[in-house]
Amino acid sequence: MKEIRYFYVPNAASVGELPEEEAKHAVRVLRLQRGDRMVLVDGEGGLFDAEVSVASGKHCLYNILETLPYEREWRGRISLAIAPTKMMDRMEWMAEKATEIGFDEISFLDCKFSERKTLRTDRVERIVVSAMKQSHKACKPMVNEMCGFREFVAREREGRKFIAHCYEEVARRDLFDELSAMDAETPVTVLVGPEGDFSIDEVRLAMEHGYESISLGRSRLRTETAGLSAVMMANLSKRRGEGVKNLRSS
Repeated sequence: MKEIRYFYVPNAASVGELPEEEAKHAVRVLRLQRGDRMVLVDGEGGLFDAEVSVASGKHCLYNILETLPYEREWRGRISLAIAPTKMMDRMEWMAEKATEIGFDEISFLDCKFSERKTLRTDRVERIVVSAMKQSHKACKPMVNEMCGFREFVAREREGRKFIAHCYEEVARRDLFDELSAMDAETPVTVLVGPEGDFSIDEVRLAMEHGYESISLGRSRLRTETAGLSAVMMANLSKRRGEGVKNLRSS
């Protein structure tokens, strides 16, 4: 049985043609031909069964046969804001795995102890799109440009806001306990600092802006592991069904 491939097509319901890079992959690599089936995702929850109508050079046209049902596995909104690591491949790996697990938004923070002050979000965007298709999701996480820490925490954000840090002198609650006890529809934002942690002043500033002080557990985690751990905790706590709540009460 021939595997049906997934393609990312913004506004897939109306455009009728794969974007150039997707078309090249479909025609030159996968060698799709007229009549071949494919699945289109628009990144906003749209999932479509489609058929190739024209495949030539840089162009791949399609006809939509059916709009497929799609429901995210998690409720609410999961946002991660993280200070990127010096080695960008670690951050790209985290963005890929977080997309496979399921979350909604990633932002990059320029903090006092940040090892990296610039990054190419276009690379992260391509990795996120690839992971979305590979994991058969129809919603693409938003990838935001790097932002100064002070500017980010001053912005209005809906729902509960948390900052993960390692300072013993600042009281912290366990993130998973907090997430498991709240309404799953409530949006969540989690801040994760660089390898040297946030500065104590940054932690206090965030708390002044309504961020809650939390821990990700007793282990000291690398930045990318901490980010992925936060996404996993949020996703599990917001899963549709009662599996997690049953686990917590058993």
